[in-house]
Amino acid sequence: MTAQPADRWAMVGAGTALIGVCYGFARFSYGLFAPAFQDEFAMGPALTGIVGSGSYVGYCLAIVVSLVVTARLGARPIALAAGVVATLGTATVAVAPNGVVLAAGILVAGLSTGLASPPMAAAVARWVREAQRDRAQSIVNAGTAVGVVLSGPIVLVFTENWRLAWALFALICAAVTLWVAATVPNTESAAATPTTPEDATRRRASIPPDAARLLSAALLVGLTSAPVWTFGREIISVLGDAGPTASAAMWIVIGISGLVGTASADLINWLGLARSWKLTLLALAAATALLAAAPAVLPLALTAAAMFGASYLMLCGLALLWSTQLFVGRAAIGVGTAFLFLAVGQALGAPIAGALIEEVGHVVGFLVFAALGVLGTAIRPAVRPTPVVAGGCRRSER
Repeated sequence: MTAQPADRWAMVGAGTALIGVCYGFARFSYGLFAPAFQDEFAMGPALTGIVGSGSYVGYCLAIVVSLVVTARLGARPIALAAGVVATLGTATVAVAPNGVVLAAGILVAGLSTGLASPPMAAAVARWVREAQRDRAQSIVNAGTAVGVVLSGPIVLVFTENWRLAWALFALICAAVTLWVAATVPNTESAAATPTTPEDATRRRASIPPDAARLLSAALLVGLTSAPVWTFGREIISVLGDAGPTASAAMWIVIGISGLVGTASADLINWLGLARSWKLTLLALAAATALLAAAPAVLPLALTAAAMFGASYLMLCGLALLWSTQLFVGRAAIGVGTAFLFLAVGQALGAPIAGALIEEVGHVVGFLVFAALGVLGTAIRPAVRPTPVVAGGCRRSER
């Protein structure tokens, strides 16, 4: 069974939309609405961080399930489950009468992200031609940026009623679920079959060589990014006295700049994976530090937002490609494990950041996490010299 070209790219489009609603709406929009949730449910920074970590905890729980069942059931049913769960989670937030139900909705919404990434990575690995595979993976991964971009205007339209915004999120999630049902093939095997003895050996290995580097690096990306995703809008509102329009604009800038994540394969071709990872992680740390240093200067805050969005989504794309090179023939497992550790970092980082903010303030709290990103650059990717394919160009890892 082979998918026709039009079907493949329709699948990529649906996958991009699924990642967009699961990550951009169900997971990261919590930070965009954190000030409204604090007012509605009388939550301080520490409690806000704890509730926000629920989406990352949900991710960690769901991705373990997704990794197991994707290989057995194929991509389509798991991708559909992600859309259904995202719809239920966002709808629960929309009708939450108290903080407990809000936390439950955030947790359920977070489950969708854990379900979404492995099956879509596996579907692309199975159905997209090798010459276009890395580009397609990068496009699907950049769906997060699309979701973040869309959430900004939605919060502006529904500034006075956040419940309507989350109800709209739920409707969009439902529509995307139908698109996934129509385009993602129902395959028995979601992973590409290795074609060389070396690939077959690596596929049989339970833990590939150098996987510890990938997982440690992903954990540090999660930690470094947690304050901005959870308290980014709050810091410019509290310290910068930014209004709803300015703070929503920051979120839109994060999303638009995150679209450069589609170029992760091209960056690897240009600089190599190791140098790409180091420079991009430094940019993420610098963005976090700049936002802490100048939250009241809107041009600098927006510059920090652009740096953050571009570097975070690029790092996710690099982690995706790094993991598929390590876990040859097991794209779902590789991507899922890397993103699991990224989410663990965010699950730990959100409540720690909230506690730090309560004790020492936003500036010091953000700078502590920026320092973690700088420390993370000491971890260098080490993968086999496999050509990276993007736009028909092949070049070995340098």
